[in-house]
Amino acid sequence: MSPERVYPDEPAGPFPTPPRSFADKEERTIELEPADMDDVDDITAMYLDFDPADRAQGIPPTGEGRIRDWLDTIVGEGLNICARHDGRVVGHATLVPDTSTFETDQVAHELAIFVLQAYQRAGIGRQLLETLLGYGHEEGVERVWLTVERWNTAAVSLYRDTGFETCGSESFELEMSLLLDDS
Repeated sequence: MSPERVYPDEPAGPFPTPPRSFADKEERTIELEPADMDDVDDITAMYLDFDPADRAQGIPPTGEGRIRDWLDTIVGEGLNICARHDGRVVGHATLVPDTSTFETDQVAHELAIFVLQAYQRAGIGRQLLETLLGYGHEEGVERVWLTVERWNTAAVSLYRDTGFETCGSESFELEMSLLLDDS
């Protein structure tokens, strides 16, 4: 989408920062921690277990080679958080610098978040999202945007509850944006 993206007037937050842990709705202890290239094997394993029916907008990719190529880019360039249960990655969220905004003073970051199906509806997505936004704020990120399929009402509701506002729409997608406090 375009660098002229509209952002809310009021910043969202504050959000928690990693590392942290919490008990999900199933009473599982979930660890949230920053991820880097050393975690790519564990994140790849999660995406290999990801149900292709839950893919949105072509991501995550399928097949180990394509997953690793994708992760090389987003983990190498962005900020990443993993959710782990008993050491296994069960969720991953990323903020990737939007190269279409590099010619402007304000670089925006695109957000993507995924939780394995067996761990969905347990509050992990919300904690993962909020912790990623706290990590982004800590690292100087101010503008965040995402696209979501408009019929994914659970995700749209989560994003709105977190402070995202709709800033554009296509026939199948909503574009949403959030401004983090720059203090």
